[in-house]
Amino acid sequence: MAEFPPSVRTVLVLEDNFIIAMDVEEILASLGVPKVTIVTNANQAMELLALHDFDFAILDVSLGDHTSFGVAEAMLARGLPFGFTSGYGDLEDFPVHLRHIPRIDKPFNEISIGQLVAAGTRFGAE
Repeated sequence: MAEFPPSVRTVLVLEDNFIIAMDVEEILASLGVPKVTIVTNANQAMELLALHDFDFAILDVSLGDHTSFGVAEAMLARGLPFGFTSGYGDLEDFPVHLRHIPRIDKPFNEISIGQLVAAGTRFGAE
């Protein structure tokens, strides 16, 4: 596993499934992240982004009746690193300009979450 970046202290998790969100929070805590904020829809995420910068965001692509692509655009505009999670392996519906963002498929574990954050922070630093 890539070394988990120690600079990641605050993570925004956008996930509409409560059980999965709690799993991600637990994994991040085990990786040493002291502050995890969970939201269940893009509007909540956008409200928080207007008030706070996060060291990283984990964005579930499919959020029921909408996607996280608008949040991804806001993250890119602010130069904040993030990565996607998805229950679907297909990139067909991804906007072309977001296909290079690190992404992992569900189900995930400590290793894959750690790799997503490490890859996303490296990408964000480029």
